[in-house]
Amino acid sequence: MAEHQDETRIAYDGMAELYASMFADRLETRPFARAMLATFAELVRATLTLRTADVGCGPGHLTAMLHDLGLDAFGLDLSPAMVDHARRAHPALRFEEGRMEALPVEDGTLGGVLAHYSMIHTPPAALPALLAEQVRVLAPGGLLLVSFFATDGPEPIRFDHKVTPAYSWPVDSFAELLTGAGLVPFARLLHDPASERGFLDAHLMARRP
Repeated sequence: MAEHQDETRIAYDGMAELYASMFADRLETRPFARAMLATFAELVRATLTLRTADVGCGPGHLTAMLHDLGLDAFGLDLSPAMVDHARRAHPALRFEEGRMEALPVEDGTLGGVLAHYSMIHTPPAALPALLAEQVRVLAPGGLLLVSFFATDGPEPIRFDHKVTPAYSWPVDSFAELLTGAGLVPFARLLHDPASERGFLDAHLMARRP
């Protein structure tokens, strides 16, 4: 896991500013993703535990959106360059370096975890441990919203992402991983526009019992 994460960190460090220029306002043209994010924020607010982590926050734009939606949101990213950009772009919010497999967060203290396309670079064999770590930090009743590229095939597909290799997942298989980690999936959204690679955009929401 450490070697894979180091490769991902180096890749994103090398293109942090370009990535931010391309994606920091991308949700303005993605109504389905915005709707799922707003629903997630509403449900987290209902738990009364507003503290929420945006894991793999990148340039921090979604952390800011969660904050605007009434959550006590903070961002974590393994790339120091991304964290530096997020701090400059959103100086009122908190951003820290952190790896998804070892979150710098106390057990059971979060009402929500957002993983917006931030698990796509994780090899399939490592994903269960990564999801278990998200469950660890969620309070009972807390919510995870994970977004990823979806495929209709029976197995995850490795593909050449523009930054570093990534994986698309059958939605049912990803939902089974959430269940195996101790979560209860209760909402999913699949939609076009698909990426130029032919994958659907997928969003799964799950609750810690």
